[in-house]
Amino acid sequence: MTQRVFSEQEIMSDHPYAKAHEVHGHRLHGGFDADGNYISPRTLVREPAVDTWADALRERGGDILAVDPVVQDLPRFPNYAQMKLLLREGIEKPLWNSLTIISILEGRGRFIGEQPWPDLQQIIVEDVSEMGLGHLRKGLLLAHGLDEGGEPDKGIGAHDVMWIAVRDLAFGPRDYATPDAAFGNVDRERLVPEIAEPYEGMIRFMMTLLMIEYAAAATFDFNQRLLRDVDLFTDRRTQAEEAAKIVDRICQDEEIHVSSLRTFLGELASATIKTLEGGTIAGREVIDRLWAEQMRQTTVEQPKLRREREESELRKHIRAHPDAARIEAEFDALA
Repeated sequence: MTQRVFSEQEIMSDHPYAKAHEVHGHRLHGGFDADGNYISPRTLVREPAVDTWADALRERGGDILAVDPVVQDLPRFPNYAQMKLLLREGIEKPLWNSLTIISILEGRGRFIGEQPWPDLQQIIVEDVSEMGLGHLRKGLLLAHGLDEGGEPDKGIGAHDVMWIAVRDLAFGPRDYATPDAAFGNVDRERLVPEIAEPYEGMIRFMMTLLMIEYAAAATFDFNQRLLRDVDLFTDRRTQAEEAAKIVDRICQDEEIHVSSLRTFLGELASATIKTLEGGTIAGREVIDRLWAEQMRQTTVEQPKLRREREESELRKHIRAHPDAARIEAEFDALA
């Protein structure tokens, strides 16, 4: 019989590493096998467990949440050619800032494992003990949070420190001020008033987290291309190539986040949800309402807000250059 119930200890368990993961003076999570292949942290049981829950979901007639590929192909500012122009002209602060902000935001992700999340079993008619949903508070959310923000009390860095290593390998020592990584909260209208707000909030958070992971994949690819571009970082090519390998490892770590979140949301869509008034509502109805708004925010609202937030700051860096007029004209021509 296929195992579908796991303890927190199993969910949090690591592979037996042959070599620790240490880069640029940092002790990092995960490790390497005897052949030198990188192995993501806490995936010995977690990864096959998610596959098992996804298979069980399909056996019940459901499926993991489908995500429109458009979310990985949204326009970005600056685009690749524009960023390459800035770097070749010695305007490196925009990319340095971007890598630093990624590190800061990854570190904040530790709260995913620290938040006292509500028990979704309380609003789901079906027994979730053999689903991923039944393990969210049994190590799954904790593991996700540690993947992002690490275990600083043990001296083990995660994606937060890995991005600092990427930045410092590519640029070398820099005495730059830390950029502002504060983003305002969005006031959200209740879309599923039939259920209590904490549960709607938790479901919306999982959707937001999934969209962040998809957006991150596109950002990581963008940064990797820059790091591996032989026209850039010409005096630090070896270090830039090493930095690109670290991004590879981060991308590998994120795969379990995407597959697990899609599975949890697919399980919710196939469930029956209890309402505040004592009735029920189809999980598909709940997911569809919330997902439509999430897609609108991701593909329409957020790109516009990011552009407004980033463009004025970036142009300040260009205009501080001695040859600002020429560079800005070339920059705009590459839009």
